[in-house]
Amino acid sequence: MAKTLLDLDEDLLAEATAALGTSTKKDTVAAALRQVVESSRERRRRALTDLQEIADEGGFHFDRLDELDQ
Repeated sequence: MAKTLLDLDEDLLAEATAALGTSTKKDTVAAALRQVVESSRERRRRALTDLQEIADEGGFHFDRLDELDQ
């Protein structure tokens, strides 16, 4: 684990601490980072699922790809 010096907005940190139910700055920052990463992963999973559903329903015309090369 890396040790990093950060300048943090104290008001925002206090609000995040309350929202996350954490008790230390370290725990608050770690929890916030985890939430951002998990949220990003979930959005990507949903996007992939949506694309797969579109493909399964014939929403992509792969047979026309050759036309794009001309």
